[in-house]
Amino acid sequence: MPQTVSFAGRLIGNGQPPFFIAEIGANHNGDMDLCRRLIDAAADAGADAVKFQSWTDKSLLALGEYAAQDDFLRQARKHQLSPEQHHMARERCRAKGVMFCSTPFSAGEADMLEGLDVPFFKISSMDVNHHAFLRHVARKKRPIILSTGMATLGEIEQAVMAIRSEGNDDIVLLHCVSLYPPNAETVNLRNIRMLSDVFGLPAGFSDHTIGVGCPLAAVALSACVVEKHFTLDKKMPGWDHAVSADPTEMATIIREGREIWKALGRYERTLTKEEVEKRNVFRRSLVTKRSMKAGEVITREDLDCKRPGWGIPPNELEYVVGRKLSEDVAAEQVLRWSQLK
Repeated sequence: MPQTVSFAGRLIGNGQPPFFIAEIGANHNGDMDLCRRLIDAAADAGADAVKFQSWTDKSLLALGEYAAQDDFLRQARKHQLSPEQHHMARERCRAKGVMFCSTPFSAGEADMLEGLDVPFFKISSMDVNHHAFLRHVARKKRPIILSTGMATLGEIEQAVMAIRSEGNDDIVLLHCVSLYPPNAETVNLRNIRMLSDVFGLPAGFSDHTIGVGCPLAAVALSACVVEKHFTLDKKMPGWDHAVSADPTEMATIIREGREIWKALGRYERTLTKEEVEKRNVFRRSLVTKRSMKAGEVITREDLDCKRPGWGIPPNELEYVVGRKLSEDVAAEQVLRWSQLK
């Protein structure tokens, strides 16, 4: 059975409610006022954590690629957060009662996040095969959420081994499809359970689909973490706004996701006290078809099965037929054991 991981005291995994991450990423557009409003809206929607991306124009892309992509360097510099801005975002999260977390894209950025006392590190799908980086982060002895987009099972296994090689077994895997957005037939939500079964680790879902259906289905398929990109307005200019959930959608995902988790219940068959009591109302009892006298022998033709259910149950019929009545019984009466000899 998959282990449980603790995010600053919040248990994640087997038997625990899903953990919802509002992925702001770069949707702050480099505007700290917008960043604060995003944090506030995510907290109001019920998110457990707000996540950013920690990179600079130097750690994100090779210099030659900027030249090949017109205006991308300017955009990268606009959307990156300085260490001071990271600190401001963390303090806003604390004020709003949500966890601050981020995805580092280099060792130095992981070190900075460690200094900000993040409850866990989130590793991007692009770094599944970056074993030296994985080991560097693992040595910090904080839980690691690892997205698995674009990765084969073999590559995921190697990544898990790299993290575990540093004595860190606090790993949560996220099933992820690195398309923006993916078509429904490529989402493969059953991979959530598969990853958990194969690796014996808690598994969740990093979602890039449009709408609320897939993240809610992921909860129903036992996702322990659901990460969803978040924006105030899908039409806002920027990189990920169009594939993000707006505040109404995020609130729906979190509210309904928590209800779905409650409704999943246990694998064992159990009945509540209230449901057992409903038997008296909804089930049937043996009922006399005609008036009968004390001493008469009851035949099958003398009996019917009708509500309510507080009398002799229908499955006890064979123990009633052939017995004598101990008292007179009117027609259409619920039969009781005390009325039989």
